[in-house]
Amino acid sequence: MTEKILELRAITKTYPGVTALNGVDLTVNRGEVLGLIGENGAGKSTLMKILGGVVAPSAGSIWIDGVEHTALTVNSSTGAGIAFVHQELNLFENLDVAGNVLIGREPRFGGPLKLIDQKALRARVQPLLDRLGVDFNARALVEDLSIAQRQMVEIAKALSYDARVIIMDEPTSSLTLTETERLLEVIGELRQSGVSVIYISHRLSEVMACADRVVVLRDGQRVGALDREQITHDAMIRLMIGRSLKSLYVPPKSPPRDSGLIVEDLVTTAFSNTKVSFKIRRGEIVGLAGLVGCGRTEVAQAIFGVDPALGGRITIDGKPVKLGDVQSAIANGIYLAPEDRKRSGLVLDLPIAENITLASLPRYARMTLVDTAEEHKVAEEQGRKLKIKAPNVDTIALTLSGGNQQKIVLGKWMSMQPNVVIFDEPTRGIDVGAKSEIYALMRELADADVAILMISSDMEEVLGVSDRMIVMHEGHVSGHLERNQFSEHNVLTLAVGGTIQQEAIQHA
Repeated sequence: MTEKILELRAITKTYPGVTALNGVDLTVNRGEVLGLIGENGAGKSTLMKILGGVVAPSAGSIWIDGVEHTALTVNSSTGAGIAFVHQELNLFENLDVAGNVLIGREPRFGGPLKLIDQKALRARVQPLLDRLGVDFNARALVEDLSIAQRQMVEIAKALSYDARVIIMDEPTSSLTLTETERLLEVIGELRQSGVSVIYISHRLSEVMACADRVVVLRDGQRVGALDREQITHDAMIRLMIGRSLKSLYVPPKSPPRDSGLIVEDLVTTAFSNTKVSFKIRRGEIVGLAGLVGCGRTEVAQAIFGVDPALGGRITIDGKPVKLGDVQSAIANGIYLAPEDRKRSGLVLDLPIAENITLASLPRYARMTLVDTAEEHKVAEEQGRKLKIKAPNVDTIALTLSGGNQQKIVLGKWMSMQPNVVIFDEPTRGIDVGAKSEIYALMRELADADVAILMISSDMEEVLGVSDRMIVMHEGHVSGHLERNQFSEHNVLTLAVGGTIQQEAIQHA
C-alpha cells in the first residue's frame, strides 16, 4: 500500500495584484520520484518556498504524516525531513566536505571553548558519502571539487537532516552527461531506500528517465498529472504550454553560402598545446558539442576577444579579425551570447532599453548626450520582434524570466546587423516554451544570412537544432558530423576521444 507522507491541499498564494498559486494540490508518497514541471513563472518556486517554510500560503493546508499545518517555518520544514538541493549551490569553498555537510551542527568538545571535534565530524559525514558512492572523502576541500561533486555534497547535507523528501531544483544544469547519469543513479538509490525526491527540471528527458509521476503547473494552477506509463515528451509539453510543439529541427530555407567565419589553428589559454580549426558558413546553425571542460567556451571567448588567444587566425568573409580584441570582433559583426547571461550578457539593474543599446551606445549619442527617444524606438522594435514579455522597455532586466533575459541579449546584437552570432548554452535554465522561441530566432537569423555557432551540453538540443556539428575533446576538434550522421552514440564517442567509422565523419 502506498504511504502518503506529504500533501498540499488547495494551496493559494497571492501578492498585491498577482496570484502566484491558485488552489494547487500536491501529494508525495514514500520512496517515489515526483517530477514537477512547468514554464518559468508557472508557480514551481513559490510552491517549493511554501513547502520549505520560506513563505506562508494565503490559503490551503499542508499535511505531514496526517497532521495538518496552515503554514511551515524553515525549522519545522527541516524537522519534518524536507531538504533542498538548489540550482545555485550553497557551499563554503574554504571548508572541507564534512564542515559543509554539518555546518552549524558540528560535534563539539572542550566545554565552554566549544571546539569542533574534527574526528567525530568526519566520522558522521563519511557514511553519508559512502551511501552516495562518491569518489572523494569527508576531508576533501570543496574548492577542489567539480560542480558534480559539489552537487553530491549538497545531497549528503540533505541526508544529514534525515531527509525523507529531497527537493532538487534543476540539479543537472551544470553537469556533464556522465555526471547527470550518475546523479540519476543516486536518485534511484534514494528511492530504493525510501527517500522521496521532488525533481524540478526543464530537461524533460531527465524527468522521463527518473520520475514515477509528473505534476504539471501552468500559470499558478495544477493543470494535470501523468502516471509513469503516461510520461512522454509530447504529453508533458502539451500540459506545460497548452499546445504541441513542432519538431526541434527546422531546415534552412536555402543552402548555406561558402563565405562565413573561418577559424584556423586557434590556440586558447586553457589548452595551449592544441589547435582548433573549423568553418561556420553563413546561413547555417553549427552545434559545438563535447563534455564540460573540453574547451568549447574558451574557443567562443577567444573568437569574441574576451579571452586572449595564444595563436591562430580568424577571418569573416575573407577579412581578418584581430585576435583578443572585442572591439574588432564587434566591428566585424561577431557577437557572443554568453553562457552566464546574468553575469556577462546583461546589466541586470538597467532597463531593457539600455541593455539593448549598450553595445552600440555611440549610435544614439548626440554631442555626448544619449538620444533616449531613439534608444527607446530601437528597443521597442526589438521587443516586438523577439516577443519580450514586459510591460515596457523601461522594465528592469532583473525582474524578467530567464527566457526574456536571453531575448534581451539577442536584441542587443540583432539591432547591430550581425554576421556571426555565437550562442553559449542558449537555453540553460529556460522553460520549454521559451526554448522553442529561441530556436526559432536562431533559425530566423541563419535564414537572414548570419553564421550561427551554438554551444550546448543538452544532447536533445544540439541534435535537434543543428544543421552540422563539431565535436571537441580536451581542447581539440575530434570530429565533424553532417545532419544525416547525427546520433547520440556518434557524438558521445567523439566527445570522449574515441573514433567512429570513417564514413561517419566528414571534416569540414
